[in-house]
Order: sequence, then C-alpha cells, then structure tokens
Amino acid sequence: MELNVLGLTEETEHVYTTLVGRPRCTASELAKACGLTPSGVGRLLAVLVRDGLATRTAGRPPRFSATVPDVAVAALIDEQQHRLDQARSLVHRLMETYREAARITHPEVAVELLTDRDDISSAVGRLTADARREVRAFDRPPYVDRPGSNLDLQLQRQRHGVAHRVIYDQEAVAWPGRMHNDIGPSIRAGEKARVRPELPLKLVISDSRVAIIPFSLAAGGQSAAYLIHPSPMLAALESLFEAEWERAVAVSDTEPVAVGNLSPGSDASRPDPETRCLLTLLAAGLTDAAIARSQGWSERTTQRRIHRLMNQLGASTRFQASLTAARRGWL
Repeated sequence: MELNVLGLTEETEHVYTTLVGRPRCTASELAKACGLTPSGVGRLLAVLVRDGLATRTAGRPPRFSATVPDVAVAALIDEQQHRLDQARSLVHRLMETYREAARITHPEVAVELLTDRDDISSAVGRLTADARREVRAFDRPPYVDRPGSNLDLQLQRQRHGVAHRVIYDQEAVAWPGRMHNDIGPSIRAGEKARVRPELPLKLVISDSRVAIIPFSLAAGGQSAAYLIHPSPMLAALESLFEAEWERAVAVSDTEPVAVGNLSPGSDASRPDPETRCLLTLLAAGLTDAAIARSQGWSERTTQRRIHRLMNQLGASTRFQASLTAARRGWL
C-alpha cells in the first residue's frame, strides 16, 4: 500500500492501479478485473473521481479512465504537504502557548542553569548555528574557550545572511593577536563591531529567541551559565545590548598594512586601516600597554605612533584626537 500515506484505502488504491492499465472501462469490467463486486467498485470509482484520480464519461454505461498518474498523485502529495504544513504551524502555535503557560505557572522554566563547561560551550555554539536573522554579543574575558575558536562557524553563518553585531570590552580588544586574527576577519566578513571601555557582563543573543549569560564574571564563574528563553528577562537583555551599542565606538577594518604609512604628507582624508585601528583603541580608552599587547608593538613604539597621530590631527589630548578623527569621518 504505497499510496495509503495520501489517504487512499487499500481497496481504493487497488481499483486505481488497475484502472491505470484499463482506460475507458465500465464499473462491471473493472470489478471483474479487481475481483470485487460492481457496487463496491462503483463506490470506489466515485471516490477516485471526486479526488481527481479518475474521469467519467457521460455515456451509458459510463466509462472510467485514470487521470495521468504523475499529475493526479502529485496533486494529492501537494495537498497532503499543505495539510502537514498547517499541522506543523498549529503545533508551533500550541508550543508557544504551552511554554508561556508553563512560564506563568513555573517562572523558573524561562531560565535554564547550565553547570558543565562542555554544555556551556555547546550552547554558545548552538546559539550561533541556529540563528536565522542576527547574533548579538558582549565579548569580554574571562573565556570558556579560546577567543576566536568559533570564527569559522561565525563566518559560515555570515555567508548565509545572519547578521552579527558584537560589542568588545577593551580587555577583549587588547588580547594579544585578537584584532588581526579574529576581530579583523570577522569585520571584513560583515560583522558590525564596536568597543566599550567596560562591559557589565558576557552575553550572546540569538535572534530574539534565546540568550546565554555567565553565572558570574568572578574566578570560576564561567563554569555555570544561564540559558534564557523568551521572557521579560530576555527583553531586558536585548534593551541592555541596544543601549550599550549606542554608546560604543565603531571598530574599523583592521587588516595589517605596511608600517610608516602615517606621515605628515599622507592623505588625511583616507587613513589606512592600521591608523583607524589605533584610533578605535584610543577612543575605547585602552592604555598604551593594552594597545601594545593588542597590536604586538612595544610600549615605546606605541607611544611614538600615538604622538605622531596626535600631531597629524593637531590634538593635544587623546580625547581631542578621537573627537577630531570622528569629525573627519575616520571613526
């Protein structure tokens, strides 16, 4: 019974498959071929005609022919698929109603506590992999996994049209090699990145569907995390992200370039990526030591480059340099 999944009974399928090889036959002829009674075949033929699987002539006695199988059966398949889609949609709506009712009755359902480092790492990976529209994140130490370990997954999701907006704590930006090996490639692939001197917590939000935050930023706090489902708590985290995003400084493309491009005669309207990166780090409030660690420079080299940049901008303070660069459109 291959066609029972389309709603055909065993007898109906038998009559139809027999009719396919016997066009323009009467109910009596078909009954004889099927080994059934004429009255029984007549009722089954009426079902086939109703469902578009057979046609009937107007003569006496009427004659029946099977509709072209690939057309008739495909139409049944499409209709069945439509019904399945409707059922699936209903299940989704019922599940939302069920979850909401469960949260009202048991508020703790809105939050899951994860207490295993592997579970936390897997959950963060799922949030990125399952996102369909946007991933938003606060990035700051301490880390469960090595910074940049999920770069390949993020780049894959970005290629599939999933937007990424990330706010980096200045300590994350200062992580040795992070700008060039992780943040830079992410930006060039489409990530929108900004920097804040300090972030209140670590956070990943997948669409507006689920978020994860650590139990604590203190030592050992990364061994537990909260997985937060749709609830006022998730809405509050989304609002926090957007507020911090408005206050953060944009990070430019940080692809390495040849040293020495910043000179008194250089084109001030088109700063090179290394200069934009340095300006971003200054605007984010990083110290000379932090900038040096981030860029792989010595502190003396860092101070020399900052001094040269401030001279070019005609600025006497770091704040004035950042403000002048912003006015020129360098940030």
